[in-house]
Amino acid sequence: MKNLTKSNRRQFLTAAATTPAILSRPSPWWAGTTAPNERINVGLIGYGIRGRRLLDNYFLRDDAFLVSAICEVDSTRRAAGKAAVDKKNGNSDCATYVDYQELLARDDIDAVVIATPDHWHANQIIHACQAKKDVYSEKPLTLTLRESKEIIAAVNKHEIVFQTGSQQRTEWGGDFRRAAELVRNGKLGDVISVNVGVGPSPVWCDLEGETMEAGLDWDRWLGPAPMRPYSSVLSPRGVHGHFPRWRNYREYAGGSLADMGAHHFDIAQWGLGTDTTGPVKVVPPEIKGSSLGASLIYANGTRLTHGGRSGTTFVGTNGVLHIDRGRIVSIPDSILEGGLDEGDVPLPKKTSNADDWRDCIRDRKKPLCNVEVGAHSAAICHLMNIAYWHDEELAWDPLAWRFPDSEAGNKLLDYKRREGYQLPLA
Repeated sequence: MKNLTKSNRRQFLTAAATTPAILSRPSPWWAGTTAPNERINVGLIGYGIRGRRLLDNYFLRDDAFLVSAICEVDSTRRAAGKAAVDKKNGNSDCATYVDYQELLARDDIDAVVIATPDHWHANQIIHACQAKKDVYSEKPLTLTLRESKEIIAAVNKHEIVFQTGSQQRTEWGGDFRRAAELVRNGKLGDVISVNVGVGPSPVWCDLEGETMEAGLDWDRWLGPAPMRPYSSVLSPRGVHGHFPRWRNYREYAGGSLADMGAHHFDIAQWGLGTDTTGPVKVVPPEIKGSSLGASLIYANGTRLTHGGRSGTTFVGTNGVLHIDRGRIVSIPDSILEGGLDEGDVPLPKKTSNADDWRDCIRDRKKPLCNVEVGAHSAAICHLMNIAYWHDEELAWDPLAWRFPDSEAGNKLLDYKRREGYQLPLA
């Protein structure tokens, strides 16, 4: 597709899906017999543990995708990513970049997968939208509430097919979808409350500086975050098999609360049917200084609380339903045993987020975990964190994305970014 413009390339992909006879073959391009010039040309931004797993588990396994470029600020990981892609592709053509904007500038790249630390997501998402690339981004999508609002605007303005890497809606045996279906179809009666058991809020980074071996662009790793000395806790050198602890620090992430919360609060949002909205009140914990007990209240009175057993627990007037990875239980048992009835509305079944994204790139539809879903679920995490940081009740306007009665609260909508790394406009 190197000689096609972006708009023509998209028209070609759509035509390949809807009129496969033009290509003189019996099956469409996504059915496993993909010709090279019909594939979705993908660039990966970030080859850490999540980027590596995404390639290994999805994008290097599905011949509908052709991974042809990797951006990574660590030279060892960058070389390892190229080697993995070249081995799969049977050549040495995978290009590598330190600056993701050089990757985005390539006309032959159709889509990007973003697997960088959270504090980089919003800039990269918006720049990818401006470059007319479809986007698959890891969760949580954003570091701040302002970012959530802005990425929705960018995706919608540029008509990007956007997928959030929130796999609980598609994988894990369908149990999360089943739970959300039961709640949305009234099997618990009216939902009184939802408890989500995940870890605590982040803290400010106080790590000591270390001497850094050559090969890491530390300035680019920090990006919008404040300048600070290098720490291997934040960015271990080379290819490693663990999740680095940058997730614990407020400059780069939303803590364990947002890391797993982007999954389990997402299921709460799905069950409540609030994917495109949110709560109207932010309530700190009753015990000042506690790391649990903050809550959000929706317009209908339903209370979403941070705390309790791992996973998501819906409490309704007719019973309780708890869902976690590998576990789904109800009280009474009949809620799960009964399932859906005639006339109930099932939720969409998807085999994986990557498969859903692939199919939606083809037909230009919205994926299941589109930007509205991912940005609003991330916003729940941010509001919970603000409940601990601000320590006072706040009214929240989910349509305006502001605290209507609190300038102090509105100062927490975003942060001051380093010069040269400002959040781009949609």
